[in-house]
Amino acid sequence: MTAAVLSRDPDQLPGDLPRGGDITPDLDPRVDGILMEHQKTWLEDNSDLKICEKGRRTGITFAEALDDTLVAAASRTAGGMNVFYIGDTKEKGREFIGYVAHFAKVIAGELGKIEEFLFEDQQDDGTTRKIAAYRVQFASGYRVEALSSNPANIRGLQGKVVIDEAAFHRDVREVIDAVNAMLIWGGKVVMISTHNGHLNPFNEVIREARAGKNAWKVHRYTFGDAVRNGLYVRVCQMRGTEWTQAGQKAWEAQIRGSYGARDAAMKQELDAIPSEMAGAALTRVQIEACLVRGIPFVRWHQPDAFKNAPEPDRRAETEAWCKAHLRPVLKTLNPSRRHYFGEDFARSGDATDIVVLEEGEDLVRRAKIVVEMRNIPFQQQKQVLFYVVDALPRFAKGAVDKTGNGGYLAEVAAQRYGARIVEVSFSRAWYQEEMPPYIEAFTDRTIQLPAHADILSDHQALQFDGGVIKVPDNFRFKGSDGLDRHGDTAIAGALAWYASRQKPSEIGYTPVPRRDQDIDAGNDDDEGRRWWTQPLGARLRGII
Repeated sequence: MTAAVLSRDPDQLPGDLPRGGDITPDLDPRVDGILMEHQKTWLEDNSDLKICEKGRRTGITFAEALDDTLVAAASRTAGGMNVFYIGDTKEKGREFIGYVAHFAKVIAGELGKIEEFLFEDQQDDGTTRKIAAYRVQFASGYRVEALSSNPANIRGLQGKVVIDEAAFHRDVREVIDAVNAMLIWGGKVVMISTHNGHLNPFNEVIREARAGKNAWKVHRYTFGDAVRNGLYVRVCQMRGTEWTQAGQKAWEAQIRGSYGARDAAMKQELDAIPSEMAGAALTRVQIEACLVRGIPFVRWHQPDAFKNAPEPDRRAETEAWCKAHLRPVLKTLNPSRRHYFGEDFARSGDATDIVVLEEGEDLVRRAKIVVEMRNIPFQQQKQVLFYVVDALPRFAKGAVDKTGNGGYLAEVAAQRYGARIVEVSFSRAWYQEEMPPYIEAFTDRTIQLPAHADILSDHQALQFDGGVIKVPDNFRFKGSDGLDRHGDTAIAGALAWYASRQKPSEIGYTPVPRRDQDIDAGNDDDEGRRWWTQPLGARLRGII
């Protein structure tokens, strides 16, 4: 059953049918400067599965309508297909189809006929219901349909599906499962939404994507991004007012201030930070499930006077400590397994921690040793790091904190081991992208760490801080040795996990001492260079 076709003249459309907000008749997105940078980035991604977590009024739905117009207007050989827009309300469907009608005329050169019709939605129990829907037909034979009310029989559709405000659908997981079958025949699935809570299925899909558990390509555009990219400039153009930096600052402050004391709501709707992202990122139960007895946690703490000792004495004492405490563990490493490490650097106050992970055939990353140093001079920290890394069989990747004073150690490590070292500058972007996969590793129990009270406390210190997972900057607590901690092993563990997710670098060889010889990695004496006398085949064992 089809309702009356609406007027083809946009000016004759009902007043309650938005036509893309305040789109002016001459708006042509092909003109340079019409689309903002984040809108261009969104359109340039042609992934089959892409998802956008966004702030409100960032223009992503507007840009998506442009892309969908081009898709529906194209021939089959040019990649054309039907497009189905599923909003969370009928009004959003109307607005979206208004965008498409405008672009059909301006871009595709077609006077898109907006039709209102009733979509028959078949339920699981066999009954049907009528859903009000809108569509624009194209000369290509394809169409853009705007559906609403979460259609149950979307499984029968074929083409591209756009799920808008996905976090506010009754069951976005069910909708995703339904549309995934479209990929079999070359379809595409797009999800766009502001957040609706940390535990919402929409955010779960994003967390899983960042952890590498699904194939979704994630984009994130905040209200602040849109303002920086020219949103207020466009507001001024619509109002016919002159843009000024002061005016833009006051306008953004007014919008943010309209939320009053509802800071969490403001951050969720404008900054794409899900609400309820507060408190600990991991529970004690999750952490303890991944702590294993018997994994060495080796510590070395020196008094201030140590830094003033003659360099040969410091070097000799460090070498003796490495041979006594590290060599027995390093000699037991499995030569057939890949090894990774992460190092969180500190010179004084906090601790430097090195976490060595071994990747098993089951893809579980098992810590083989955690080394912690306090108040150790730069040169001796380098000596210890080289001793450890030189002894790692099939050393694939290492991630080193290069923030602040850590830059020295990261630099010399990169000089020694080349592309196998990733130098990490901690930033909001890094925490946002790389900490969720580390947290998911505890959920999946795909990581094992030493069972130690301080390692437990370090991981309990991981908090949701401003929408990202990190140890809050000024958060300190006492460790089992009575010294201050700042979640040091948790950050080193996250770096090691990050390293293990990078593509291994191919190398010609890695110096691997014979097991019947001493491991003197990091030293320059004759004994430490014995590996040169081995047959070539033995020296090629380190090929990744």
